[in-house]
Amino acid sequence: MLKNLNIISNEKVSIYKNDFYCDNIDFKSIPEGLEKYFKINLFARTSVGKKSHHVKTNSIILASNIFTFVSNIFKVLKNENSKYLIISITPYTFLAYCLLILFKKKPFVYLRSSGEEEYRHILTYFGKFIYYLMFYLVATGSNFISCNSRILLGKKGSIVSPSQLTESWFVPFKKNKLDKIKLLYVGRIKIEKGIFSLLKIIKSLNLEIELTIISAGKTNITFDDQKNVKVLNFENKNNSIIEVYDNHNIFILPSYTEGHPQVLDEALARGKPVIIFEEIRHVIGDRKGVFVSKRKPEYLKESINYIINNYESIQNKMIKNKLPNKKIFLEEIKKIINTL
Repeated sequence: MLKNLNIISNEKVSIYKNDFYCDNIDFKSIPEGLEKYFKINLFARTSVGKKSHHVKTNSIILASNIFTFVSNIFKVLKNENSKYLIISITPYTFLAYCLLILFKKKPFVYLRSSGEEEYRHILTYFGKFIYYLMFYLVATGSNFISCNSRILLGKKGSIVSPSQLTESWFVPFKKNKLDKIKLLYVGRIKIEKGIFSLLKIIKSLNLEIELTIISAGKTNITFDDQKNVKVLNFENKNNSIIEVYDNHNIFILPSYTEGHPQVLDEALARGKPVIIFEEIRHVIGDRKGVFVSKRKPEYLKESINYIINNYESIQNKMIKNKLPNKKIFLEEIKKIINTL
């Protein structure tokens, strides 16, 4: 008999034609990947408007407010043959943690990015204080799982290598045309993701470039004052986003904070050199083909020109990259949950 695994997340989920949709790819891939090993109950919040990823999990329990959210979790506490996995630390998941501790349940808490840095960029130092308070209280009664020891702020935890890469990502790619500089950004259009900072830099960049922004889920945001910037609402069916990567020649990740950006590995898997800014230089590790720029037009221009002028030699070095894959990542998560 399979054990119950209750996955608790702050993710907002929409319902469209009786199917469930989310924007966070981890919320889709982790439950789907673990479903053959556990009986999954997925706790999340309701949202209006169709999201980007179809979640194919049997049991999704949604809440319209924080009281229903806590009540839904309370209903499964009586089942002794259960384990609990909390994804990220937010006010919602923090309350869920408090409820679990009250009933003497020790959850796993999976952290893929630095909530401390995200809260600070959104709410300045008050946000940083809020996150620290929640983090250190959660640390007293949880088993941490993370992609980076830096995110654990000195606490013990199991380290995994998050990835969505399957065999199709490693199919040989065609040689890129370099007659036009085509930048690609895949991610949320949020302040902490640095996208508005990037747009400001591009506006004052004396260089002919095109920037494509792939946003998870539907967005009405446009940048009409910048004709060289286009925003696409994209639903990634059957890894169709691979073709989008292949149609660009440089990937750019302008975030102020990142833990383990999976889009970085996606770009490298498709042979695309990557530009990041100084704030997240820690994500490079031993990856080849990632370039750090200062957050100023002249430095970004220098990085772009260097990549275009040395494209083939950079790609030759990138072949040596040993990138994580989805199968190994899910095995790591399963092993941790089963052994602790």
